[in-house]
Amino acid sequence: MEHTRRVKKIMKLNNPITNKIAALIMQGVVRSWMGTLDFKAAAYDPSVDPASPDCRTRGIYIFWHEYIPLLMYLRGNCDLAMLMSRHRDADILSRLAMHFGFDFVRGSTRRGGDGALREMIRKSDSMHLTITPDGPRGPRRELAAGCVYLASKLEMPIIAMGLGYDRPWRVSTWDQFAIPKPFSRARIVASPRIWIPRDLDREGLEHYRKQTETVLESMTIEAETWAKAGTSKKNQIPVRPTPRPLRHPDFLEYRNYTSRSSVATKPTSCRTPRAA
Repeated sequence: MEHTRRVKKIMKLNNPITNKIAALIMQGVVRSWMGTLDFKAAAYDPSVDPASPDCRTRGIYIFWHEYIPLLMYLRGNCDLAMLMSRHRDADILSRLAMHFGFDFVRGSTRRGGDGALREMIRKSDSMHLTITPDGPRGPRRELAAGCVYLASKLEMPIIAMGLGYDRPWRVSTWDQFAIPKPFSRARIVASPRIWIPRDLDREGLEHYRKQTETVLESMTIEAETWAKAGTSKKNQIPVRPTPRPLRHPDFLEYRNYTSRSSVATKPTSCRTPRAA
């Protein structure tokens, strides 16, 4: 009985050692699993792609929580800082994000998020921002106003990233987390830049929240439909997996990786070199 209690204690998600090991294993699994997929991406404005040398305007990239691993795999090491909740489940995701070359901020735009918003504002000086606006606990595909407020305050555009798999498995979680089937199709559709006016009142903020939610859902449905159809698009852009970092994040490095710190070693950039 005592041995069972000890095993259960170690396996709790908020156990730091377990989380370190889990994140290390997960990044290998994600790379191997995602490596079997057929990837294609399209953008209404190719310059919004953070991997493109033509992307000179920092933006706030939003996508639904159920597709987190897909963006990590394809757009890591692109100077992206991702907002992660302080919930214990997100500790593993934060460590996983580091393995794929993402910076991150722990916090929420919903509850007690003033500190997280301040830190995202600080990081916006040199990085793109990434938010799953229906996280960390839903409701599924309901956009919280935090990303709209941030875009208005910083005068940074929002780019809605629609992600989709070809008939994925779904987990019985609040977000119906999507797991792609091996050797299936994965698609990304990026919206044009969405500019939010400054100094919005509550009514204006809600108006643009609904508008942004509609765009994100539209991009997602387009990506999911494209994945099922297996066709081509005229506005396709290059897509390739995240290059591996120069080294894996150290466990000691993560220990000091608070909301006011950044990755100690800058990973290799994912940007595609310009043609000669």
